[in-house]
Amino acid sequence: MSVTVVVGAQWGDEGKAKVIDLLARENSVVARYQGGHNAGHTVVVGTEKYALQLIPSGVLYDHVTPVIGNGVVVDMPTLFAEIDRLESRGVSCAKLKISSQAQLIFPWHQSWDAISEGNLGDNKIGTTLKGIGPAYADKARRVGIRVGACVDLESFAEQVRERATAESVNVVHAGGDALDIEQIVSDFVEYAKRLQPYIGDTVGLLHDAVDAGQDVLLEGAQATFLDLDHGTYPFVTSSNPTAGGASVGSGIGPRLLDRIIGITKAYTTRVGSGPFPTETLGEIGEKLVDIGREFGTVTGRRRRTGWVDCVMLRHAGRINSLTELALTKLDVLDTFDEVKVCTGYRINGEPVHGYPDRSDVLGQVVADYITLPGWKTELRNCRSVNDLPAEAKAFITAVERESGIPIRIIGVGPERDDVLDWTPASIFGGTA
Repeated sequence: MSVTVVVGAQWGDEGKAKVIDLLARENSVVARYQGGHNAGHTVVVGTEKYALQLIPSGVLYDHVTPVIGNGVVVDMPTLFAEIDRLESRGVSCAKLKISSQAQLIFPWHQSWDAISEGNLGDNKIGTTLKGIGPAYADKARRVGIRVGACVDLESFAEQVRERATAESVNVVHAGGDALDIEQIVSDFVEYAKRLQPYIGDTVGLLHDAVDAGQDVLLEGAQATFLDLDHGTYPFVTSSNPTAGGASVGSGIGPRLLDRIIGITKAYTTRVGSGPFPTETLGEIGEKLVDIGREFGTVTGRRRRTGWVDCVMLRHAGRINSLTELALTKLDVLDTFDEVKVCTGYRINGEPVHGYPDRSDVLGQVVADYITLPGWKTELRNCRSVNDLPAEAKAFITAVERESGIPIRIIGVGPERDDVLDWTPASIFGGTA
């Protein structure tokens, strides 16, 4: 029995779904523990591409029980659209279980998202406008409606009507459009009927799996530096994607977490506003966007790009107690004449100790780099360490050394099998 947590070690979009898909082969349960349909996890299987938002990546395996944990906020229209899409392509969602303690998203949450972003003007956060933040805010205010409320349709309808009525008045007062209350009630009662077979005690389910000796995988959305507490506040998500959030959002206590894998690209990307020490504009930045196809899975927005930042990775290692890293999208750097690794920060020429705990300070830092020769070789067909050119090995070794975290998995292409093992033995000429 083991419990593995997968977390993003940057600002998201690191390729978590691919790693989760790889690990799911050996796991019986895969559970989402936070976030909502603002996640965009893409898995490529042959010529087929699956873009997942709410449903855990392990759903592509028949032996996996996919779980949406208590820490997730659930948008029922998106959930059912996703289920329908998957099942139309032959992927069964019959085993899906959703925590009765998860919070629901409603149209007023999306209204508040749009109003809030509009009021911020040039200082907008860059939210996906999907109602995620307002839903978590309602959870904290103790006025949210949980998935478990869907079991009693009459009571559920009353709760929705009461909340929609109150929220419509407030939305209009804030400059938004009035809500169609009865339409919302009617629509969401129908959604609730459909949701009922999926509702369950997922904390009990997960612990039963652990007690039975099954392997469990906890899947995070977003990433460490979008964490509500530890990210580049206020340019963050509204939940805790870090390893600590995995325990809270699943109900599996921290003593049961065996393996905590941080996912990092061989470079860095970020969507939306906020400081970005290694951001690279101009030709290099455009090349990373074009080759890496750096556009949001959910939003379609262009991602900002830059070199890999080992100061970030060291901090992510501390916050999450990372046992290892998975380095993805190494192949995106195949054609570069040289590649860079950020090793430290400076402000006004003076070294900065560690990762700044304030976003305004982070916005002032200048990155220090080591520059390495590129490998100018296609890595797509590499399946072992011995297949990698020396220059690629040197880059991986540099990231491992500067981050202080052992690297285990290397991604060398978009498909699920475009991976190889990297172990300490391989650095010294051994076999992976």
